[in-house]
Amino acid sequence: MLTPKKPRLPEPAIPDDVTGFELDRSVKNQLRTLSKENAVGVGQHLVMVATFLDTDIEAAQAHAETAVRRAGRVPAVREALGLVHYRKGEWAKALSEFRTARRLSGSSHMLPFMVDAERGLGRPERALDLAASPEAATLGANERIELAIVVSGIRRDLGQYEAAAVGLQLPQLKVGSREPWAPRLFYAYAEALLAKGDEDGALIWFGHAANADVDGETDADERLSELDGLVMVDLLEEEDEDEDRGGPDHRVP
Repeated sequence: MLTPKKPRLPEPAIPDDVTGFELDRSVKNQLRTLSKENAVGVGQHLVMVATFLDTDIEAAQAHAETAVRRAGRVPAVREALGLVHYRKGEWAKALSEFRTARRLSGSSHMLPFMVDAERGLGRPERALDLAASPEAATLGANERIELAIVVSGIRRDLGQYEAAAVGLQLPQLKVGSREPWAPRLFYAYAEALLAKGDEDGALIWFGHAANADVDGETDADERLSELDGLVMVDLLEEEDEDEDRGGPDHRVP
């Protein structure tokens, strides 16, 4: 006797203006392994994942899971679901999806996310080992910068503040850069400087991050104001102490 098939789950709606062809060429190439109709449908769901990832994570997950049901052996589909779990802080699920995507594609470009997921799981040593693996040497420039940012955060977690700062002193750490990763790199460097007690340096680099962050990707403006306020309070307290002692050069007879 044949086992009845499971009923097909309803798919989340796709707006009329989403064609599925808005995707990067590399993703569209992956979808060519599917039938034409399925490729279009999966492409539409991937577009919707990207659309909702920052605004409605549950909707993004519905589209990502639909794409996986329709094309579970397409690396970009597994990456999309992995990113949803990553944004939700579901580190083990995210790591599983990223590993599957890497196995299917042979590419390690999601390695920074994998390392950060290991960090989220409370496994900093395993995260650092993964960051130093041979696969890391295959990353492009953008991914290497993202990996350095993640590793710096892990070093801060471990109390290795000097290493956290030194690891971000890359050739790309250039004031005025308008590269997509510049706000995050500047912000991470400011965090590393602050962690090791360099408030003046942190103030400068939060400022650079705020200037570079035209899309509001970080809270550099808020951190800058907060830190600037703390520095001003410290300076005022020092002035009050100097007045109480009769000035900085006062000598008690």
